[in-house]
Amino acid sequence: MNNFQDKVNFIWTIAELLRGPYKKEQYGDVVLPISVLRRFDCVLESTKNDVLEKYESLKKANLQNVDPILNRISKQEFNNTSKYDFNKLLADPDNIVLVPA
Repeated sequence: MNNFQDKVNFIWTIAELLRGPYKKEQYGDVVLPISVLRRFDCVLESTKNDVLEKYESLKKANLQNVDPILNRISKQEFNNTSKYDFNKLLADPDNIVLVPA
């Protein structure tokens, strides 16, 4: 996906997959948020394991505000301490529940 049109086509491919549970006018309610979440997931991918390891050790230390420490590790102004990422979710699609708004 080197150009803008490739990205647009990819997003519309996802929209076509959603055709069953969602009406056409609901695509925007799903595609944009999922695209943003996927982008966050990609940005955090390289530091995910380090953040999770540090988070577990910080939980044991009973610290209140761990975000500044985890943000430094993630090299972003945000972090994700969930054990799940898009690859893990895709590996178990039967247990993903989509709830239309």
